[in-house]
Amino acid sequence: MDVFVPSPSIDFGSERLYFFERHMQSAVHIIVKGLVQGVGFRYFVYRKAVSYGLKGFVRNLVNGDVEIVAEGDRSLVEELIKDTKVGPRAAHVLDLKLEWQKPTDSYRDFGMG
Repeated sequence: MDVFVPSPSIDFGSERLYFFERHMQSAVHIIVKGLVQGVGFRYFVYRKAVSYGLKGFVRNLVNGDVEIVAEGDRSLVEELIKDTKVGPRAAHVLDLKLEWQKPTDSYRDFGMG
């Protein structure tokens, strides 16, 4: 998908520039810590990510954390992050480690491992 990125030399005004920044393709790597395994957390993230049209994956880690990689429209990735901070009712999220990355476009859809 081609995304228009305005040239820094063109003055679009702050409102239009904000629109372009919010709708650029982005990627994030997230490690979720807390009571996030055995409580439907992966399925919760999967459903949200698919509903936002994001690509990537969610999976359990052996240390009890959950790992998420999500790519797509920046504003929708940010919505997923907000949802992840809360999680499903039975989960208790203690911390999120976020690392913004360049999108790789290597995912066809959103998977659950």
